[in-house]
Amino acid sequence: MKCLPFLQCHQMMLFGKISQQLCGLKKLPWSCDCRYFWGWLNAVFHKVDYERIRDVGPDRAASEWLLRCGAMVRYHNQERWQKDYNHLPTGPLDKYKVQAIDATDSCIMSIGFDYMEGLHHVERIRLRKCHYIKDDYLEKLGKLENLQKSVLEMEIISCVNVTKASLLYITQET
Repeated sequence: MKCLPFLQCHQMMLFGKISQQLCGLKKLPWSCDCRYFWGWLNAVFHKVDYERIRDVGPDRAASEWLLRCGAMVRYHNQERWQKDYNHLPTGPLDKYKVQAIDATDSCIMSIGFDYMEGLHHVERIRLRKCHYIKDDYLEKLGKLENLQKSVLEMEIISCVNVTKASLLYITQET
């Protein structure tokens, strides 16, 4: 599943004529600030399901979230990347531990970050062109003890909302 595309204001005219007064309001999802609407919709989509985490375990729940967002995961003792949500492996819930995450061009955002808290075996995280990733996400990642202990490599490339300050924060040893 791919992220919903950002639409330009003139494309929103398909939904009806938007008055100039309404276009000036930035907080309404149907205003000309279309990014707000899609950001809001993605935020609803990313809401963490704590019952699901409890029922299937953190690795399975995180895998489901990541795949729904267009990312890929690789499990320990597996060479293939899992790309398709509909083909997640079956079997005992504790059998598949996430070893690597490739979130290239995905729509993961910090609202779904709590899915990462229970992952204890992740060695590699790749964030490329993740437009919803912001500094607060990286700061949260840097504070997770389980990931501090397991992550050996983190690649952050072309994430437009990530500043140099957060990169420095995440590279500091605590």
